Amino acid sequence: MDFTRLFDLPYYQKELNPLEDMLAAKKGGQWIVYDTHQVIDIINQLSGALLQLGVQPKDKIAIISNNRPEWNFTDLAIQQCGAISVPVYPTISNREYVYIFNDAEINYVFVEGEDLYQKVASIKNECTTLKEIFTFEKVSNAKYWEDILIENETHQLQLEELKKGINDNDLATILYTSGTTGNPKGVMLSHANIVSNIKATMSIVPFKIGQRTFSFLPMSHIFERMVNYSYMAVGAPIYYASSLDNIAEELKEVKPYYFTAVPRLLEKVYENIEKKGKSLTGFKRMLYNWSIKLANDYVETKQETWQLKLARKLVFSKWKDALGGNVLGIVTGAAALSSKLGNTFEAAGIVVREGYGLSETSPVIAVNRFEPGSYKFGTVGLPIPGVEVKINEDGEICSRGPNTMLGYYNQPELTAEVIDKDGWFHTGDIGKWDGDFLKITDRKKALFKTSGGKYVAPQVIENKLKEAVEIDQIMVVGSNKKFVSALIVPNYEFVKKLCKEDHIIVDSNWLCLQKDAIQKYFQQVIDLHNKHFSQTEKIKKFTLLAAEWTIESGELTPSMKIKRKVVEEKYAREIDLMYHQ
Repeated sequence: MDFTRLFDLPYYQKELNPLEDMLAAKKGGQWIVYDTHQVIDIINQLSGALLQLGVQPKDKIAIISNNRPEWNFTDLAIQQCGAISVPVYPTISNREYVYIFNDAEINYVFVEGEDLYQKVASIKNECTTLKEIFTFEKVSNAKYWEDILIENETHQLQLEELKKGINDNDLATILYTSGTTGNPKGVMLSHANIVSNIKATMSIVPFKIGQRTFSFLPMSHIFERMVNYSYMAVGAPIYYASSLDNIAEELKEVKPYYFTAVPRLLEKVYENIEKKGKSLTGFKRMLYNWSIKLANDYVETKQETWQLKLARKLVFSKWKDALGGNVLGIVTGAAALSSKLGNTFEAAGIVVREGYGLSETSPVIAVNRFEPGSYKFGTVGLPIPGVEVKINEDGEICSRGPNTMLGYYNQPELTAEVIDKDGWFHTGDIGKWDGDFLKITDRKKALFKTSGGKYVAPQVIENKLKEAVEIDQIMVVGSNKKFVSALIVPNYEFVKKLCKEDHIIVDSNWLCLQKDAIQKYFQQVIDLHNKHFSQTEKIKKFTLLAAEWTIESGELTPSMKIKRKVVEEKYAREIDLMYHQ
């Protein structure tokens, strides 16, 4: 048996290796597991419920939830009916919800619980095609998903006929990703797009039947979703974190063999290790320092010494225990992994591999392998089987393969801009080859990702903040950082007025900008405008600058656009301070 469509996966697992714990999640402090047969039964019952509601092929149904088994039930039940699954991030703004629901013409939406139900209910009247909201948790006056499940022979016969008519090249899902204009773009992916990525991943990542996995990155993003599908195909149980706050505790409970992460999580793990190490005293502190020195030496030499092997047993084994004790591999994506961090974990006996891709490529284009000689830290690895990669004369990375999206929903012109007549997808990333390994060096456009892997369109935030009379110029930063920050050139006349009111002396170096009263006032301005942005987009820190950006001083182009790279280099110290204070 083979699988060609995403909803084939549970049946594929049932034939080859049915699991007692295909999916698992914590409820009431206990792990609740669903075996392969239960998962299939629930998916079919939910498909029956959708047919009873009158759902038709190509209808759009949204899912807004953190990772949990119900996410999969709903996703696959939608697809079986020939409808289109539209996952949406729980943390985006109401404005973005309204745009997505109307652009995709969403008919039904499944949300996690009370907060998301109230959020969606508050905008329902603005969403022209939205008929009903269902919840995964019981919420007063809301329709609970389990209450609509239907096991009906007529519906099942109808479902089987629908499934027969679904082709692998048919549209399976629309993923909305941030755009530079501020409105999200709907990435259309077919079953074949994602299945090609699943099969390529299975061929290069050594997942094995029965090895538990742990999932906490959002399945609204294609990276975690595709990896979850891969776990299903291999026959690896999937355990979902109950919340980001409980990851450390639940890793020890689940004892996974594999999981995916963003670099920021590994940075936090290492920061905690450093903190604990520095709190040790006496012989334990000496042992810790000795082990770290060996790890640092390994970063430079890549030599497996007997001392390093001893350190792995005495010290680094505790690092592995903190990740559950069984971990064989961690795959990172969505943001750059520090070479030093990757090498340090490698020295400790923890295998971390970085990959690269975009929503438009289902998502993986390249990934570092697990075998010796097939990975290189500081790169995003080798192209995956079936995918071609080239670098244009301007340095832009382009890819071509069965993973390339069908296009942007309702935006054929934008699709034509990124997929050329020869089928090459233009990523917008700048890169180069390091031998056979692909290395990302820059972004072609201003759009950037935080270290948590979330896209941020800085111009949208900047344009909103520039509406404030107190701000003359602003540049948002945060690429591969924990949060978004801003460099601000204030309205100096306004600052003079504030200083006069607070009896603050204005000197030629504008040292008054650092006064508490001025800082507090601008914080209020930022807080007022942050209400318009999603959690990821909110400005957490800012720096007021004492000099205007001009064409003459080099920060602006002749058309008065900010030269972002110039500003970042000129104010590198100020930016660094915002993340290390």
